[in-house]
Amino acid sequence: NSSRRLLLELVWLPTTMIATESMPTRTDVLRNLAVEIAAGELTLVSGPPGCGKTWFARAIAGECQAAFFCIGLPDILNMYVGNSERNVFRLFDTVRKHRPAIIFIDEVDALGRKRDLSRNAAITGTINAFLNQMDGADTDNRDLLIIGATNAPWDVDSAFKRPGRFDQLIFVPPPDQAGREAVLKLAFKGRPHSGLDFGWLAEQTTQFSGADLTALADTAAERVLHEVLDTGVERDITMQDLKAALASVKPTTREWAETAKNYVEFANEGGQYDEIKQWLAEGGAKKKTFGFL
Repeated sequence: NSSRRLLLELVWLPTTMIATESMPTRTDVLRNLAVEIAAGELTLVSGPPGCGKTWFARAIAGECQAAFFCIGLPDILNMYVGNSERNVFRLFDTVRKHRPAIIFIDEVDALGRKRDLSRNAAITGTINAFLNQMDGADTDNRDLLIIGATNAPWDVDSAFKRPGRFDQLIFVPPPDQAGREAVLKLAFKGRPHSGLDFGWLAEQTTQFSGADLTALADTAAERVLHEVLDTGVERDITMQDLKAALASVKPTTREWAETAKNYVEFANEGGQYDEIKQWLAEGGAKKKTFGFL
């Protein structure tokens, strides 16, 4: 709920207020404030792998009716000196011509990795070019939203996370029980099944990410497919197939949670990982008989 509220305040509300010419409850003061908020908004989305950070950004673009640009590291980096910096300039130049627009940078920690962790000195110029486009003195980022996604926010360089850049961190956790039930229903939509208890399955899949739930459905479907190929008799996917799949498909978020615990305990002086800490306390990581959490 806190992530949704932050998203509403930072992204959706300012953008829709600017894009909508007639809004009965809008005042000039509030509109001017929204313009200032949306003048180059930057948000860092983090969470375990497979929890929908990319779809999160796509949903924002759809709600805002904005152009969506999904950028990966291969779209920026080039082996020749100066070409990476030129790619960064061309990227922002193209996006500014399609405003309002959203730039989604997947795995932003690969581009903005802490400099003491990076072994590639040539990427420094690319990072500087990117930072200059984000909030340089001669840049105009009005109606331009930049969203970075990472599985490891602690690996992102502090220059990227200072105020005015990716200073807002939105945590996208694995789905709760209601969310898992909804994801499972979508995963089995269009697949022949009968007698599936989605409520029970949601209870048994704590800590599963959306990708894990999809893998669970795929594993059950493959089990039925192999049986059909062997026997020649078609049948639906049943609870027996799901229970067998549960024995082999495990949540991939546990490894991420174990890593996150260390940073929550020892590198959370500013409270930037409070949401992750709350998720861990609610059962995001397996309890141990030793440790600090």
